[in-house]
Amino acid sequence: MRDTFTFLSADGRTQIHAFTAAPEQGEIRGVLQITHGMVEYIDRYELFVRYLLENRFAVAGMDLLGHGASAVSEEEWGYFAPEDPGGVLVEDMQKLRMLAQEKFSGKPYFMFGHSMGSYLLRRYLASYGEGLSGAIICGTGYVDEKTTRLGLFIVHVIAAFRGWHYRSRFIQNLSFGKSYKAFDLTGKNPERSWLTKDTEIVRRYYSDPRCTFRFTLNGYRGLMETVQFDCRQENVNRIPWQLPVLIIPDLTCILQSGDRHEILNELDKEKVFACILNWMEKRLIM
Repeated sequence: MRDTFTFLSADGRTQIHAFTAAPEQGEIRGVLQITHGMVEYIDRYELFVRYLLENRFAVAGMDLLGHGASAVSEEEWGYFAPEDPGGVLVEDMQKLRMLAQEKFSGKPYFMFGHSMGSYLLRRYLASYGEGLSGAIICGTGYVDEKTTRLGLFIVHVIAAFRGWHYRSRFIQNLSFGKSYKAFDLTGKNPERSWLTKDTEIVRRYYSDPRCTFRFTLNGYRGLMETVQFDCRQENVNRIPWQLPVLIIPDLTCILQSGDRHEILNELDKEKVFACILNWMEKRLIM
């Protein structure tokens, strides 16, 4: 029972590709909205979606601006919006939530964000966290203010000469720094990939043009501004204190030993799926 549709992005010009899905049988227990990561798209979460449906959770998801079917052309891959690019993505997340909550009225509503999606979700919670039953932050991190300021300065300088659609190898290398050096970032050595130990998924990822394009300067600006927002304590303080978060005010932290960046695609992914489901189940009555 899947409904695929589009809605107008907060950029005022782009149609966002989205879906909602409901279990075929039984009463819906809750809803999970998924926000994917950088340089990928929502269909890569299909196994997780199926798992949730089998356990009577409805699901909502979309291709973010500049990704998947929400990109009108390859020229737009990795490009968000002229003004406040990260904020526009957050507003699109809110639009999808409103549409999904209307469809699944009265059901506990959770949100999940992976990688870049985790930073977007953290920014989202500071503005729209009220009313959620829980938030799941996956593959996130912390970057100090000086580093993000420097990164944004460099991005703006290059954009002044090249424009915001420019795809900079220098910025890409800057973003994937020392902590990634132990892993392969090219797909040439799947066993050493930073993504997951599942080499078949790694091969599929690097053979998919929708997962191998270089981000635009505009996309990096949106990501860096969002990371900067998230890592400021005054914005963390805006997240509702009573909101259960599977990482950070009802703090639960679960470490999957040996797993790499895409834990939903790891060799022990069923264990990760069950962990997330169990955490949501405990909060269905909250």
